[in-house]
Amino acid sequence: MKLLKEKFIKATEEYNTFENNVPAYYFRRKLTSAENTNARITVAVCGFYELYFNGKQITKGFLSPYISNTNDYIYCDKYDVTLDKGENVIALILGNGYQNNPGGYIWDFDKADFRSAPMLALSVEKKDSSEPLLVSDESFKIAPSPIRSDDYRFGEYYDANYEIDFWNQKGFDDSEWENAIPAAAPKGELRVADIDPIVKETELAPINIIARDDGSYIYDFGMSNAGVCRLNIKGYKGQKIELRHSDSLVNGDLNLGQVWFVREKWERDKNIVHRDTYVCKGEGKEIYQPSFTYHGFRYVKVSGITEEQATKDLLTYLVYHTYLDTRGSFECSDGVANTLQEITRRSIKSNFHHFPTDCPQREKNGWTADAALSCEAALLNFTPERNYREWIRNICKAQKENGSLPGIVPTSGWGFHWGNGPAWDSVLAYLPYYTYIYRGKTDMITESAEHFVSYLKYLRTRTDENGLLSIGLGDWCHVGGISPKSPLILTDSVMAMDISSKMADMLDAVNMTDKADFARGEMAKYRGSIRKNLIDSESMTVVGSCQTSQAMCLFYGVFDENEKPAAFERLLEMIHDADDHIDVGVLGGRVIFHVLTEFGYSDLAYKMITRDDYPSYGNWLKRGATTLWEDFHANGVSSMNHHFWGDISAWFIKCLAGINLNPSKHNVNTLKIKPSFVSELDSVCASHTAPAGKISSFWRREGQNIILTLEIPKEISAVAELEAGYFFEDGNTSKNVTSGEYKIVAKR
Repeated sequence: MKLLKEKFIKATEEYNTFENNVPAYYFRRKLTSAENTNARITVAVCGFYELYFNGKQITKGFLSPYISNTNDYIYCDKYDVTLDKGENVIALILGNGYQNNPGGYIWDFDKADFRSAPMLALSVEKKDSSEPLLVSDESFKIAPSPIRSDDYRFGEYYDANYEIDFWNQKGFDDSEWENAIPAAAPKGELRVADIDPIVKETELAPINIIARDDGSYIYDFGMSNAGVCRLNIKGYKGQKIELRHSDSLVNGDLNLGQVWFVREKWERDKNIVHRDTYVCKGEGKEIYQPSFTYHGFRYVKVSGITEEQATKDLLTYLVYHTYLDTRGSFECSDGVANTLQEITRRSIKSNFHHFPTDCPQREKNGWTADAALSCEAALLNFTPERNYREWIRNICKAQKENGSLPGIVPTSGWGFHWGNGPAWDSVLAYLPYYTYIYRGKTDMITESAEHFVSYLKYLRTRTDENGLLSIGLGDWCHVGGISPKSPLILTDSVMAMDISSKMADMLDAVNMTDKADFARGEMAKYRGSIRKNLIDSESMTVVGSCQTSQAMCLFYGVFDENEKPAAFERLLEMIHDADDHIDVGVLGGRVIFHVLTEFGYSDLAYKMITRDDYPSYGNWLKRGATTLWEDFHANGVSSMNHHFWGDISAWFIKCLAGINLNPSKHNVNTLKIKPSFVSELDSVCASHTAPAGKISSFWRREGQNIILTLEIPKEISAVAELEAGYFFEDGNTSKNVTSGEYKIVAKR
């Protein structure tokens, strides 16, 4: 690996800009072997790449290797191959990725210190030898490819007339090609990308094609997702086809203002953002799909085709995201909740490209709060922890010496002065914490422990004279698009308290007692300061007098046990004053339904979620949502594919079905089953595959009684607890349970 760090090469010193398009480059190198033998290719790329061996594409995943700030980490992938006796060919195409991302100018990626043309370092070794057979150098041959321009956010331009047949195969004559040039190694640490790759989940056909008066056609794929389109066309030489992408239509045209920022560069950007262009060479059937970009979209506007070409098989939606195996499920007797579960899962997947992003169209950034708010739902439904671990490494690497964190990772430096704060920085605690709770894994904890302490010390330097914090973003995306009702000093201080508490629990789990005691001490200080300064002890009302303030203090343990009933009554009053609607931002939305369940009001929580009048999740569905939206606006929506409101899926699984794994936080092989028998529902079924095996909880009404059927791995110790008003047939309200059927009786 040390040798590889010294062997970077590139094709050009120029890099792609909006004003000066620079093509992606082909790289190729012949390698002669004396025998058929097993070998390993290691390739490190700053940018994106596709790798070919003897003419076959072998790249591990779409948009490889991994997206990072290459001043921090440079990622490489390893491939096992069999060298043929005689000639072999290793070939690559390099795309810009984050290494050169002018489309990321809003977050200063166009000014990044690491910005350069894409570069690579590559070695080939025999499997039984550490001596390299080949290392990248100027002997690699280069030529411009048909990808004339590519940008991670804006799109790709492909001119098939520049294709070079057989460029990646044996026997090709590359003597007229130029030689690669040496490149200064980036500053970052070289490491293997220990991740699940981005893969194609499915292919979608259009459900409708709309012909427009200007000669263009809008293809409707029926739902928002993330990925690219495969173009299948028989065109004439030089025919230029443009594909523009968006999540919605306005006045019969693409709503581009919803998938990009209407700011100072809008007049330029609106013509090029989310645009893929293909120029035909006119030699029969041609197939194209972008290599180094992706889009979040439902609709595609196609320009430059004839009426005869506007067929259903012209475009196919290729849905791409990080490989996320299914680990959990939820289904009930109400189609509204089932659809909300479906669109939540779709939102989590379409916002996972190596790491969780905020949205797959407008930003594609690793916003920290978005991941923190949805990580429990993601872990209950899917298998994100391998990629969480790699991303946490990058988050820790991005941390400044003073302990502060940026609001997006990776970053070129943007996000330290705006876009962060405890609610966003909580990702440093939440990802390892919930991975520990649900998978029993502690590696993220031990690797991040020093960063935990550094962060808590940093926060202490930012407190005011009362020991409170008011430094970051607060209850973001409040219902109605108004400013948060909960004061920042409350949400910041409560989140700092919760971060400290979770860090203490994690550090205890890995026997780092001194660090755990420090974190627990910080938690106690924040709790004391909040109680002294931000709570009216007479009425048990939290500053702000709003749903978020009240729910957060109940959920995170600011109130003493004897104070909770009165505090909850205040929350109920606030909810009823809003006619039983949510009146929160994302921080309040993450906790309010769980608080209602804790106090026996799951029926109210379910009503607030599923009702179809504004504001509610059910209202989103009534208005046509196919993924979770960014906000609850009465008219319009900022983004139609965000996941940070997605904890409702965790509430469905934990509170309606009652699956609560590791309730004591000490043993992943313990389970509490505590379902809510919501009156609107006749049945609920959910599952989660724990490390010990599959857990399922299914209840159904049978007359006046409820039949609870459980599947519990024998390694798991489980107890079932019933909410008030219900008891088991034997008269108990709790009991140890195993797999089987249990009859539950409601008090008359």
